[in-house]
Parts: sequence; structure tokens; C-alpha cells
Amino acid sequence: MKIALLGATGQTGQFLVKQALDQGHTVTAVVRNPAKLTVHHDNLKVVSADIFSADSLKPHFKDQDVVMSCLGFPASFFSGVTGYTTSMAAVVGAMREARVNRVITMTSWYTEPNSGAQSPFLIRFLLLPMIRSVLSNMYEMEHFLQKTEDINWTVVRPPGLKNLAASAQEFLTHEGYFVPDSNAQVGRGDVARFMLSLLNSNAWVKKGVAVTTK
Repeated sequence: MKIALLGATGQTGQFLVKQALDQGHTVTAVVRNPAKLTVHHDNLKVVSADIFSADSLKPHFKDQDVVMSCLGFPASFFSGVTGYTTSMAAVVGAMREARVNRVITMTSWYTEPNSGAQSPFLIRFLLLPMIRSVLSNMYEMEHFLQKTEDINWTVVRPPGLKNLAASAQEFLTHEGYFVPDSNAQVGRGDVARFMLSLLNSNAWVKKGVAVTTK
């Protein structure tokens, strides 16, 4: 398939680029700083664009089969995080103009404000408050996608990310904001592997799916 990928220079994005190329896909990596992507491949095109501008993204989405996003934005105590919603509004605008209707993006477990109520003590009282600004904006982005009627979106929600390559472990999935009674950490390579598996499946179209490995 022809994939336009946002966030290709991030830690998860780099795993996704490599796996997509290994699987025979053609990747257009839309990045802010092309020098940060050190992979070279005949099926990889690296372009620079403003991820917050539909006009800037549109030419790179033309003729693509799917848009995938591994974009991440840092937590902020002093001002709200807005990167997820602002970039997705630009992405969807560009998709409509370029006539691409499939997008796969990643957020996190516990984006819904009350979903962490059953999480372990340290996560609930230490980690979640620290990243609440990120989770809140991810949740807003999820809502934005839910309101689009013409876009076939999937939101992939992984737990804590470890910088590990893909394993052969079976995936555990749950249509919700976390996977109950399961592993609260997952390798970034496995997140990339799961996202790419959705290219051949309609199982999670117009849905959010929490995922981890066994």
C-alpha cells in the first residue's frame, strides 16, 4: 500500500517506517526535519511539511491509500496541549481535498478522564496527573474523529511504551480505554506491528482499540 506517515522521526514512527518497508509498502514520511530520518530505501520518500496546515499536507496525501500518524506532543503543566487536535484537523482537511479516507493514529490508554479509576495506585496518582494535559488533548482528538462521517478512522491506544523492537507475541485488544487485567507496557515495535496489521482488516474501522501484548 501507499502510506503517508506523520511522526516518522519519533521513536514509534521509526519502527513503523522500517516494518512498512520490510512488508513491501511505499512510505511517504511527512516530517518537520528530514535530516532526522536516517533510513534510505527505494520505497521511502521523505518530505517536509507543516503538520498543522492542511494546505501544506495536501500535496503529500495525493494518491496515498492511507494516512498513519505516530505524532506525539509533550505534556505541559502551564498551558494545555493542543498538538493532537490541531494536527488532526489539518490531516482530515488535507485528506478530504486529496480524496484519502483512511487514517490510523495512536493515542494512549486512559484518555477518557474516568477510565483510570481502576488503574494501579502509582499510575492513577502519579503518572496520570503528570500526563493529563496530553491525555485530555488525545481525548479531544478522538472525539473530533468520532464526529467525522466521511473518514474511516482507527485510534490505537497502547499503554506505557518501551523502546523495544517487534515481538511475535499475540495481541490483546479491547474496545475501550485500556485492556483489563493485562500488561501495562508494550514495545513500540509491537505498536507499529499492530497499526500495520490494520491495513488488511476492517475490524477496528471507526473505533478506538486499546492494545497490548500477552
